[in-house]
Amino acid sequence: MEIRSIGGVQAQGRKVTGYAAVFNADADLGEFVERIQPGAFTRSLTSRRNIRALYDHQTGAVLGTTNAGTLELREDAKGLTFTLELPDTTTGRDVAELVKRGDVAGCSFGFRVAPKGDKWEQSNGKAVRTLLDVDLAEVTLTADPAYANTEVALRSMGFAVAPR
Repeated sequence: MEIRSIGGVQAQGRKVTGYAAVFNADADLGEFVERIQPGAFTRSLTSRRNIRALYDHQTGAVLGTTNAGTLELREDAKGLTFTLELPDTTTGRDVAELVKRGDVAGCSFGFRVAPKGDKWEQSNGKAVRTLLDVDLAEVTLTADPAYANTEVALRSMGFAVAPR
């Protein structure tokens, strides 16, 4: 499974919102540049597969799931947006505080590329990979996003923490 990260999260009460992925934004991953084409998540979102929300890609730190209705995912013109109802658990309370303080302000996602789900090109002497169709397994709240354009935010009683 491949993992990619992005920045910016918001929360309101126990709800966290943001973008787990942003379309057409280049991320320099060292060996290559990667971008996500609009529609890359469509098949995953319509498949009814259970997609998890995690803290920092830790499988034991589940924050929500699509099957339970505690994680909502959708594609819009900007990217893959989410709404997450944080659990009243140690991890959920910790993540809420970290987002509120701005320590955790990014997102990531874990995926596998579907057959023929990517396209490779050369641009300015560098390999460029465009993700066309991925099998989305997870979205993650993280302090270390690879894609700088992701967002996470926590809102509490009308108070919104702006992405940093």
